[in-house]
Amino acid sequence: MRELGLADTVGILRRPGVRPRYSSAGLGWEHLYVSSQQEQSYRAAFAPAPTHLLILHLSGPVTVRRGQGSTARSRTIPAGGLFLQPADRELSVELGGGLDTVHAYLTDQALREANEGQPVELSEQLGVTDPLAEQLMTALDGVVRRWEPSARTYVDHLTGMLAAQLARRHASRPAGPSPARSGLSDRQLAAVRDLMRERLAEPLPITDLAAAASLSSSQFTRQFRASTGQSPHQYLLGLRLEHACRLLRTGSAPIGQVAIACGFSHQEHLTRVMRARLDTTPAVVRREG
Repeated sequence: MRELGLADTVGILRRPGVRPRYSSAGLGWEHLYVSSQQEQSYRAAFAPAPTHLLILHLSGPVTVRRGQGSTARSRTIPAGGLFLQPADRELSVELGGGLDTVHAYLTDQALREANEGQPVELSEQLGVTDPLAEQLMTALDGVVRRWEPSARTYVDHLTGMLAAQLARRHASRPAGPSPARSGLSDRQLAAVRDLMRERLAEPLPITDLAAAASLSSSQFTRQFRASTGQSPHQYLLGLRLEHACRLLRTGSAPIGQVAIACGFSHQEHLTRVMRARLDTTPAVVRREG
C-alpha cells in the first residue's frame, strides 16, 4: 500500500495562508498522514476525501463555521478542541482567525481494523473535547517533529489507538463490544518474539508482527498486551535494550555501532532510552561489565 501524503488532503493543506511546519511525508506511513501548520482565516469548500480528518487546535479560541445555509453551525473553539470530518463527505468551512493546528488523516481501513473489521460511521464534530484523542494527536505530533526510524512500531500503536478511540467515542452508531480475548497462544507469542529478535536492528511495523501471529493489527495489539502486559513497542524496546546491554558488557564495538545494531537511531537515542528505562547509560554499563 502506498504512503499517505499531501494529495490525500484534497487541497485542505494547499490553501494560501497555510504555513506548514512539518509532516509525516516521506516516512512511509500507509494509514496515517500527520501535518502541523499555522493557518490563516479562510472560507472554502472541499470535495469528499478518502480519509477521515481529525484536527487538533493548538491555539485559540477561534470561531469556526461549518456547513452552509440552514444547516450551518458555528462555534468558538478553545485550544485543545477537536474538529472531525468523516471520509467521503463534502466539507464547507470558515475559519474566523489565525490558528495553529495538527491534522491527522486516517484511512478507513485503519478504522475498520480497530473495530474488528466492521465498518464505522463517524459523526461530524465541531469543537468537541476528547482528552485521549488530544493526547494521541499530541504524541503523533511529537513523533513527527523528532522522527527516528525505530519509532515505527510506536507510530503503528498510536495509529491503532487513535482509530479505536474514534470508533468508540465518535461513531454515529456505537461500535459493538469487542469479544473477550485471552491473549496470544504460546506458539503465536513465540513467533512474534522470534521475529522481533531477528529484526532488532530494523524498523518493525505492527502489520509484520500481526502477520506472524495471523491476526489483524488491532487484534494483535490487544492480545499481545493481554499476554505480556506491554504494548508491542514497549516490549520491542525492552528486547533492544537487553541486547544492547549484552553487547556492551561482552564486546568492544563503539557505543554508536552497538546502538545501530540494536535498532536505535544513534548513540544519543540509546543513551536517552537507557537512562529513562534503566537509570543508567551505555558508558556505565560498559565499565561495569
